Amino acid sequence: MRHRADEALGIRTVRRRYVTVCVLLWLPPGLGLASMVLLLGERGMSLAAIAGLFAAHSLTVAALELPTGGLSDVVGRRPVLVTAGVLNMIACCLVGLGTTVGVLTAGMVLMGVSRALASGTAEAWYVDTVQASAGPDAELRTGLARGGSATSAALAAGLLLGGALPWLLGTGTGLGAGLSEATSGVVLPLSVPLLLGAAVRVVLVCYVLAVLREPPRPRATLRSVLRGVPVTVLDGLRLGGRDALVRRVVLSAAAAGGALGVVELLVPGRAVELTGASDSGALAYAALACAGFVCCGVGSHLAPFAARVAGGGERAVLLCLGTGTIGVLLLAVTASSAHVLATTFAVTGFCVFYVGIGAVTPNQNDLLHRRVPRERRATALSVQSLAQQLVGALTGLVVGVMRPGPLPWLLTGAVLLSGALLWLRRGEERAAQVTATRPAPTVE
Repeated sequence: MRHRADEALGIRTVRRRYVTVCVLLWLPPGLGLASMVLLLGERGMSLAAIAGLFAAHSLTVAALELPTGGLSDVVGRRPVLVTAGVLNMIACCLVGLGTTVGVLTAGMVLMGVSRALASGTAEAWYVDTVQASAGPDAELRTGLARGGSATSAALAAGLLLGGALPWLLGTGTGLGAGLSEATSGVVLPLSVPLLLGAAVRVVLVCYVLAVLREPPRPRATLRSVLRGVPVTVLDGLRLGGRDALVRRVVLSAAAAGGALGVVELLVPGRAVELTGASDSGALAYAALACAGFVCCGVGSHLAPFAARVAGGGERAVLLCLGTGTIGVLLLAVTASSAHVLATTFAVTGFCVFYVGIGAVTPNQNDLLHRRVPRERRATALSVQSLAQQLVGALTGLVVGVMRPGPLPWLLTGAVLLSGALLWLRRGEERAAQVTATRPAPTVE
């Protein structure tokens, strides 16, 4: 009994540390959401230049997603997280203080490298540590759900704080003028959220070095890294191709990524249409985005409950993706109307969508981690993330050339529904149950 109590205490500690890392990882991106585009505009960048800077970030993440996942599997989670924190701290300073295209491009590229390094690494550390403590059948879903909730809460809090700080430091309060005079205009009020994000990264690096311990692994050398990373990446890709369950996880995650990309693309325009002005539309979208993060966090928190209600992880994924599809359909049927009732249904659909998306990730990742070995875990998460990004970009391009109205939303709902329908096939699980319950043959 004492051993079980100590084990439970250890798992609670691991969960708490994982949640803390999630907050420290995602608070800086939240801080930059509200101010980065405006800051780049203040630095004299045109809209095309700003789009190019964000494209440099996105392409860097896509190019390095798989290699950095393999690197995490080969050298360990802790050094990769520390490297991600240091690079992002430098990137936040470059973007926050940079005034030339070259410096800003370097900052956005470094931000992309950091994002790729951090992708899935903290989650892989959590699963490694829990399974090393409690065995391969340890309960993972609760910790994954709490990590998802912490991520959403950090993004929401960062969005609010990142939007409020420039206003508080604006010239209307006198603080912004003093700040600009003291720094010769290099530090603008809009720079402060990014610089605060750099400070948070310092805290992240110190926290990871101080408390994140990982199970022992073979010592990595330069030769082992150069040989091991490509092999690990290829093995991770092969695993997704030959394992039906892993393939379904990746495809359903890609469908969710496509739906998220469309929602983020179309909802700002609908907010402007409803309010009648770009400024008020931007404010309305900021409030909606914050509500979306909150709903996503609520969905993550409800993920274990969804699994209990549905009767298992696979059915929970089906239920949650179906819930997200209902939200998208509500956005579709209200797309051509600005009536108060239609707007209410649209906001409801927006919130329902994010609750469903928030609940699906812990459930499908719980299935993934039970199927993927430790030495391929971060790579599998990177494959999943890359699929989300690619399908999100492709769906966004298709929807972007379509006429406004219900049709883009119906296409998005069809994409998400296709991801849900993948989980109607549960033959493998039934076969495993039959095998487990079949009596062993007797030897005569």
